[in-house]
Parts: sequence; C-alpha cells; structure tokens
Amino acid sequence: MRSRVVLPESWIKRFGSCRVLVAGDMMLDQFVWGEVERISPEAPVPVVRVTDESFRLGGAANVVSNVRSLGGRVSACGAIGADSAGRELMRMLIDLEVDVAGIFRARNERTIRKTRILAQQQQMVRLDRERTDGALSRAAAMARAHVLARVHEADVVVLSDYGKGFINAGFLEDLAQARARRPFRLIIDPKDANFAYYRGASLVTPNRDEASRASGIDIRDDRSLGRAGRALVAAWGAEAVLITRGEQGMSLFVEGGETRHFPTVARHVFDVTGAGDTVLATCALAIGAGADLPTAAVLANHAAGLVVGEVGTATVTASQLRADLRSRGADR
Repeated sequence: MRSRVVLPESWIKRFGSCRVLVAGDMMLDQFVWGEVERISPEAPVPVVRVTDESFRLGGAANVVSNVRSLGGRVSACGAIGADSAGRELMRMLIDLEVDVAGIFRARNERTIRKTRILAQQQQMVRLDRERTDGALSRAAAMARAHVLARVHEADVVVLSDYGKGFINAGFLEDLAQARARRPFRLIIDPKDANFAYYRGASLVTPNRDEASRASGIDIRDDRSLGRAGRALVAAWGAEAVLITRGEQGMSLFVEGGETRHFPTVARHVFDVTGAGDTVLATCALAIGAGADLPTAAVLANHAAGLVVGEVGTATVTASQLRADLRSRGADR
C-alpha cells in the first residue's frame, strides 16, 4: 500500500476551530548568539562575543507555541516558579493569546530554563536550570486537577512529557481511568521515567531511541523496527504509535492495522531542537480536526521537515505548511 495520503487543504483550514489542551513540563528556552574569534588565554575554550539574546517557549510550552502558530486554540497546563523565567514564560504565553488558567506558580521554586550558547550557527554549550528534587508538588497537583476537570472541553488532550516530574504514574492512571469512563482523544509524547505507566492513549509519539528503550528491542533495521512498534502498541494499549526516525522519516503502527512508513521530507537539517514538539502539535490539530492517523502523520512529517531547517526552537505556520504540501504535490 502506498504511504502517501491525499491531503485536502480543508484539514489545515480546520485547525483554527480545533481546541487543544496541552499539559506537561513547561520550560523557557534562552538563546545567546555570538561569534568566536579567539581561544581564551585562561583555558582552552572558545571566547564567545555575545551579539544577541532571545527567549522562546520550550518543552511543553513549545508544543503550545506550535499549536498557536498553526492556528489552533490552546489551553496550557503546568507548574512554574514565581521567578523571572516564569514571568517571561507567562508573558509569552499571554502574548500568544493562550488560555493560561491551567498554569500554576509556586513561590521559592525555579522555572525550568535551558540556555543555549551559539556561535557561527553552531551550539557551543547548553546550561540547564531545573528542579531535581520533585519540587512544585502543590502547584503541579493543582495543574493536574485542572487538566482532569477539563479533558472533555477540548477536541484533543496532549501530554508533553519531558521527564521533569509534572507527568507521573498517578496522573497517567487518572487520565486512563477518565478516558475509559468517557473517551476523549489523548496524545502522548513519552519519556523514559514513565514508560511503564502509559496506557490507553489515542497516539503515542516516541522517537527511535525512546522506542528502542521502551520496547527493549534495539532498532537497527525495518524488521526490528516492526517488532518494536507492534510491541509498544500492545504494551501501552494504544490505538497507535508513531515512531519518529530522524532522517529516515516516521513509521505509524496502528492496533490491528497495517504499518505505514513516511520518508523524511526535510530539505536541509540545521537543528532538530523542538522537532518532536512540532510533530506532536501537528498530529494533535489534525486528529482534533477529524483527520485519520495516516493523514496526521503526513502533515506532521511535512511540518517537522520545515522546522529542522531552522536554528533553535522553531515553529511552523499553517500557510508555510500549506505551501510545502503544494510544492511537493502532497495536497492533491
């Protein structure tokens, strides 16, 4: 069966009416840009002369940003600190006209911030400021309760798990029980700490390395890929698993259905930062709008192909996605 799917432009047009609830580890990405002209006399390291600095939404907040960039309506749910990074993150979300009623702030806690220092378009080093002791428990509990109270108000619920503690076994169990009682669309981007607790989702989107670790199968070729994909569908009780494979594209495994492979459409790859967030957001909008899983995968594949051509945490717009589909004849 051909992996290419006819993509009517109407799916992208429907993104604007789609309501997405995104819950997960909210982060702030800081980019420090500069130039390297010499080595430090103090140590054998390059001296970066800073020329610019910017902030972008990261982690689950980057999924939120991608949904908005594609035209969707989005509610953000998570926990942050009452610090300067948290204030900047909230300001950026509000500027995007995001519903932030599900964002809870805790005093004396740190908002997750990742600082990337780049020179000559290359990342030199990354500095992480994050919690390591399970902090923000009260704020996180309030945010989780907010999610559970509103899962049926959204067209699709997205969990962006970066393994920082917001998404845990108890929360996943509560969501699974809620979905069993009254179904809703649920998409999960997984991380190692919770591999054993995901179950009953509409779609789970691991990358190749995550799929290998979660399934216990070393993915080296199409045969091992197939075994891993089928094993994860069964283990997670998921309706489908979409394994993103970098330069090899994506592979979609559907419960009781045929495996579909989608070759990469990226023209140039400069930076894969946040590409998984773009895949997650695009799949959520497509599925929330009513598209089938293969159509969602193709749309996500094209969107990811666009963002990896940019440096840093990037997003794609609906018009860019539509133009890319047309240029490759994928919308006909």
